[in-house]
Amino acid sequence: MTTGKNTKGYETPNHPYQGERIAEESDLISRYGLQNKEEFWRAQSELRNMRREARRLLGEAQGDVEAAQEAGSEFVARLRKLGILSSNDDISAVLSLDVTDLLERRLQTVVYREGLASSTQQARQFIVHGHVTVGDARVTRPSKKVETSEEDIIAFDETSPLADELHPERAEAQE
Repeated sequence: MTTGKNTKGYETPNHPYQGERIAEESDLISRYGLQNKEEFWRAQSELRNMRREARRLLGEAQGDVEAAQEAGSEFVARLRKLGILSSNDDISAVLSLDVTDLLERRLQTVVYREGLASSTQQARQFIVHGHVTVGDARVTRPSKKVETSEEDIIAFDETSPLADELHPERAEAQE
């Protein structure tokens, strides 16, 4: 069986009804302003793939963290660039990551944390409606992973009415 472009990029839970899991998912969905559980499951699948890659690299190095670090240097560099791993973390730190570590790097969450929106839901709306730029590029995808180097260049589009400091929908300046 080949995996083509038509396969979905996430896995659903094995057991459809587990009250505790559903409550935990719902809490994270509302806290991060996700549209639906599919977005949450995508993040979980992405994390699962990262852990799988880290385990593969560690397994090939037979538990030698130094050798695995060297073999997976591009993998670790990508995670550091995204801000998922800190500069002093090694490849074994990937195994202890949580789904919230990935959700924190979404453009939607970063816009909210930077104070450009008063809630994650409002941040999502600003992004989808084309009011937010990263550098010179307008981004309309709330799920975009923001690199640490891009955090400082997130702003409202200059042609957007929200660029005006006095716009009523702008988040109140936190002091």
